[in-house]
Amino acid sequence: MYLLFEEAGAFKTGIERTATDASVQVELASGRRVKVKTANVLLRFREPNPAQLLTEAEALAETLDIDFLWEVSPEETISFETLAEAYFGKQASAVERAAMLLKLHSAPIYFHRKGKGLFRKAPPEILQAALAGLEKTQASSPDRRVAHRTARGEDSPEWAPLLPQLLYAPDRNQIETQALEAAATERNTTPTRLLIDLGAVASTHDYHFGRFARELLPEEAAPPHWDEALATAWSSLPQADAPAFSIDDHTTTEIDDAFSVRRRADGGWRVGVHIAAPALSIADGTELDRWARKRLSTIYMPGHKITMLPPSAIAPHTLAENQWVPALSLYFDLAPSLALERTETQLERVFIAANLRLNALEPHFNEQTLSDGLPEPFPWRDELKLLWDVATVFEAGRGKPSVQNGIVDFLFYVDWAITTEDGPGFVTLVPRPRGAPLDKLVSEWAIATNVRWGEWLRAHDVAGIYRGQPPGEKVRMSIYTEPHEGLGVPCYLWATSPLRRYVDLANQRQLLATLGHGEPLPADRLAELIPAFEARYAQYQEWQRHMERYWALRWLRQERVATTTALVQRENWVRLESAPLAVKVPSLPLLASGTRVRIAIETVDLVDLDLKVRYVATV
Repeated sequence: MYLLFEEAGAFKTGIERTATDASVQVELASGRRVKVKTANVLLRFREPNPAQLLTEAEALAETLDIDFLWEVSPEETISFETLAEAYFGKQASAVERAAMLLKLHSAPIYFHRKGKGLFRKAPPEILQAALAGLEKTQASSPDRRVAHRTARGEDSPEWAPLLPQLLYAPDRNQIETQALEAAATERNTTPTRLLIDLGAVASTHDYHFGRFARELLPEEAAPPHWDEALATAWSSLPQADAPAFSIDDHTTTEIDDAFSVRRRADGGWRVGVHIAAPALSIADGTELDRWARKRLSTIYMPGHKITMLPPSAIAPHTLAENQWVPALSLYFDLAPSLALERTETQLERVFIAANLRLNALEPHFNEQTLSDGLPEPFPWRDELKLLWDVATVFEAGRGKPSVQNGIVDFLFYVDWAITTEDGPGFVTLVPRPRGAPLDKLVSEWAIATNVRWGEWLRAHDVAGIYRGQPPGEKVRMSIYTEPHEGLGVPCYLWATSPLRRYVDLANQRQLLATLGHGEPLPADRLAELIPAFEARYAQYQEWQRHMERYWALRWLRQERVATTTALVQRENWVRLESAPLAVKVPSLPLLASGTRVRIAIETVDLVDLDLKVRYVATV
């Protein structure tokens, strides 16, 4: 079933996927899925396809006589569908119904809106007064002059103060919105595209990032500064007896975790997982804490990162190389056979000897070199090999293999110093097999650490925020320990990214309290965090996906990709092999899932983030 719905003052169409009494999940033509309130759904239809509906309806709406519609409309409130049936007949098509909606919506002088899809015609005396006023000001109105000047492609600085509203929350009853729409109509384009074409919006990237900032980055005061006096107590912490090293992408600045490996006299091993300790100096309720709690997580998107903590608070806590830093450490004592004997939690200072970067490390540490036994020497080779061997033991113990054969993820790198035809920013896509050895190594040790710290809090009767997945249910956050079916573990705490996630920061305070550093928060205080964090974290992830789609489409234009290969997913949907994009191919023949095909790139739309392609051949 297809839907016509209203969002932010604009009409959109899509495919209904799932529905509840309150909302509907709609798949847009771009492939992106959005949640729409049921009250905002105006029309359900089966034909034509969603993309054609609005195009055909707009053309038909232009032929409707608004004066005649006003004459024949009743005095009471009426729905657009009722008026469409009166005008076109009881069997009015979806296009005819949508055309009536667009016509009534575009004539606020003639028809006043009284609700979603509901209108009442203006009383005769009000209509005549409005028409007389409109005629009087038609040529002399400053806004009308701006509209004509804009339509001619001339600079119109009058738009600048109104840009956010005009772009993201247009008011169809506002004269400025009407003037902009009139200018766009003269240029046969949309208001958004007109503003971008005229340079009122610097680039399509600024348009998309502006929407994100408007929705999720309200104006804030200057960030608070971390007080260096808080570091004076660190000197009394014991020092770890082995140097540590981290493993991260080369763009990472908030380094949360590092490893140390020490051989014991009996032939066993002592492995340390060292986590940055911002909770040691950022207490609950302080100005810095309130700042972090408002943001709740670092926000990631290609070419841009907005950190949860201000830079002044990240610098002293990040596990940067050649520094002694405070860390909450979990030590794993392993027998010579690699069997786990016990774990121990300590608060200490750790020397970070190296920040290893994936791009430099992976040529030496990958599936092939591991298969060959890591024959070539490189820094930290033996320590990494031990961590890998234990990680495979951890994975086997969970019974949930993490390797996903054949799935390729992409890393995005944006060079803002280079400008392309679509604006500042040259994007590089780096394919990366999901479940690569270094990823698996880091994730398995993180899982093991989070499990044992969850059990540690439970054993000390201290509350924590857990992620659980009871059999057959979805993953959820709770202050109660419960099994996580997807990971195959008895409980799972989020505590290894305290510089980047507020839940981890809160859990670290609970862990420190078990060691005698501060008082633990009661369970009800922690429970208050969960709804806000889950909602905001989901919004951040959605925007990350949104901006990844934007940059993937820009990459297609930047590289002038004419044809590419793709894998059939389902029905007429395929996933490109050269970029992280899924797209609908109307011309695709019936093919089995996983079939490799070649497609031609026809249009790339950086405003609506739409991609139109054509089937060429089966490879």
